Amino acid sequence: MSDLLGAVLSLAFLVQVATKAIPYVLAALGGTLAERSGVVDLALESKLLAGAFAAATVGHATDSMAAALIAGALAGAAVGALHAAIALITRADQVVTGVALNLAAAGMTRYLLQVLYGQGANSLPAPQLGGLAEDMTAWIALGAAIAVPLVVVRTTFGLRLRAAGDRPLALRAAGHSVAWTRVGAMMLGGTLAGIGGAQLSLAVGGFSADMSSGRGYIALAAVILAGWRPGRAVLACLVFALADALTDQLQMNVVALPRELTGLFPYALPLAILALAPSRMQPPAALGKPES
Repeated sequence: MSDLLGAVLSLAFLVQVATKAIPYVLAALGGTLAERSGVVDLALESKLLAGAFAAATVGHATDSMAAALIAGALAGAAVGALHAAIALITRADQVVTGVALNLAAAGMTRYLLQVLYGQGANSLPAPQLGGLAEDMTAWIALGAAIAVPLVVVRTTFGLRLRAAGDRPLALRAAGHSVAWTRVGAMMLGGTLAGIGGAQLSLAVGGFSADMSSGRGYIALAAVILAGWRPGRAVLACLVFALADALTDQLQMNVVALPRELTGLFPYALPLAILALAPSRMQPPAALGKPES
């Protein structure tokens, strides 16, 4: 137990928490943008996977960290655009659409791994991110954590974004397109989530199948717990990252606890908080509703 306490109180543990928080924060900020515009973003998992896969494959092909990050961002934006097209043009059920995209991303990345590398589990080595201070995704996440709340509250785009989610008829009456506002929000949100996915693969120097491991769902839980406020969503993500890092320390320092039990902690925590969270939190009024 003393080993666990010493590990948790160390600077290395804080760095571990901050590193683990990056994909959560970027996915949650992307999900907040989509949901504040009125679209249920259950597809965050697919955007993380797409970003991770694109970053690893492009990074291996070019040996360029910048190219890998750009590829991850573009992959996330592409999934966001596809999500918008299905949800807004065909008016398909947004929850079903999100789940379908997550399943498709899991299957497609495995298939592409087999096609490109002859194996369905891992990619070939890609460039690897350095320490936290040298990690470009960490600086992007920090910038996004500051910028997104300001954009949502203080800018014209943010006003239209909130109107699309709360009062779409008023936005249309003002002469602005609800659909295009939502598309822009989803593509921007997908870009952020794609960079979060890129961090997952570039942090370990390669992609492995299903490496998002439910982080998209946890990020969405953070969005809901925060009452769809991006600043609070970032704080919720830090709590979940702390739980994730603590799980690693428990597995290394408390051998008496089964790994299967401690591994449930990062997933059980959001469920427990959601169950105990105040019910007065209200989603955007038009969330999940097609443009009328």
